[in-house]
Amino acid sequence: MIHKPWGMISQFVNPAKRKKKLLGELYNFPKGTMAIGRLDVPSEGLLLLTTDGKVSEAIRSNKYEKEYYVQVDGIITEKEIDQLKNGVEIGFNGKKYITKPGKAAIIKDPKFPLRSQKIRDARHGPTSWISICIREGKFRQVRKMTAAVGYPTLRLIRVRIGKIELGNLEVGGVIEVDSLM
Repeated sequence: MIHKPWGMISQFVNPAKRKKKLLGELYNFPKGTMAIGRLDVPSEGLLLLTTDGKVSEAIRSNKYEKEYYVQVDGIITEKEIDQLKNGVEIGFNGKKYITKPGKAAIIKDPKFPLRSQKIRDARHGPTSWISICIREGKFRQVRKMTAAVGYPTLRLIRVRIGKIELGNLEVGGVIEVDSLM
């Protein structure tokens, strides 16, 4: 497992040959290592890696809950939290899609280390933190969900997949886990 930093691609090969950092720069991983699912470039947090395609497929399925801590623009209310819990309409593959019910809650600032690019400062207004737990993973789903209820995502950090938690693993840190679940 790794704590993916902000600004890094969740891949080992960059087919576009852009000047983005790759996961392989964090550690000397075994040949054939792949990310289980992805976190987009501006997202951070828990990313599991494996050399076993069957394990990857199982983790990406809806069997395992994924939890994200999300800093949003503005002070979100319980009304919007209820909408997130019940499912909201987002765009996916050019069509409208209603997200499956999940869990959501307002949380205190989790005090993550500052990221390499500053988000913004107090002049731009207040922010709040929420926890969102889902079992699906459409393209940029959590970002689209918060925007759908009027609170765009400013920072997104995956903190848990199933029973595996990010914990205090430092940004860019890599540790081996014996069992993924």
